[in-house]
Amino acid sequence: MTEFNDLSSLPRYLASRRSGRPRDMIAPGPDAAQIREIVRMALRTPDHGKLNPWRVVHVASDRRDAFAAKLTSAYRAEKPEAGRLEIEAMETFARQAPELLVVLYSPRESSKIPLWEQQLSAGAFVMNLLHAVHAHSFVGGWITGWPSYSDAVRDLFGVAPEQIAGFVFVGSSSQPLEERPRPELDAVLSAWVPGAG
Repeated sequence: MTEFNDLSSLPRYLASRRSGRPRDMIAPGPDAAQIREIVRMALRTPDHGKLNPWRVVHVASDRRDAFAAKLTSAYRAEKPEAGRLEIEAMETFARQAPELLVVLYSPRESSKIPLWEQQLSAGAFVMNLLHAVHAHSFVGGWITGWPSYSDAVRDLFGVAPEQIAGFVFVGSSSQPLEERPRPELDAVLSAWVPGAG
């Protein structure tokens, strides 16, 4: 993991930033004061209209068993044919990593700001959350999957029209973070040419 303590180390951090795998995260994780500071740092997110279309629910380590029970119950209700391995996967999901932050996309439907822009802001908020986690010398992993799209799971944390933007697991890495393939720069960056379609 690359740390940054001042702006001179920020380019090095951004050039090497990697997510951690929640299943590989171990203690220590951030304490309550550090979690508050991590979320405070993430608040510096682009947000057209100053709507704050996102919020965070911290699922503390002493509440993970209760979360696992509710998550598996929701899974069984939606997938009554689920086998033991699927249920164990949900239990493992709920308990991995020392800390868990659930980010909710909270659209302001009455606003003149398009929902698409609010969704973009929610994604930027989660990315800022990950940067703040790393700035505190921890690792973070942004996970979605079935729990993010289940209304029953969403109802554990919020109400419609809110949606779960993701589960951000936080802790210390038990092993070096792996690099993954990245797209070629020229496949992403191009120059606009007047008259080109």
